[in-house]
Amino acid sequence: MAVFHYVYMLVSTSNPDRHYTGLTDDLTTRLKSHNAGQMRHTSKNRRWRIETAIAFRNHQKARAFEAYLKTHSGRAFASKHF
Repeated sequence: MAVFHYVYMLVSTSNPDRHYTGLTDDLTTRLKSHNAGQMRHTSKNRRWRIETAIAFRNHQKARAFEAYLKTHSGRAFASKHF
């Protein structure tokens, strides 16, 4: 089976205005890490849920899409489409 690289967007259940975008090869483990407070950028707004996850076979394309979603225009795109 092919390895997929996931670009994911989280929403805080305690503060729904807070979102986080990241990249991983293992969504389940990464979500557990976010909710356990092990990730510096998301520890203050726990609990998190996955809002959107997009799978890529190509790691470079996944990184580029994650970087785009973290730009101003990428955040606007995500809020409109996801």
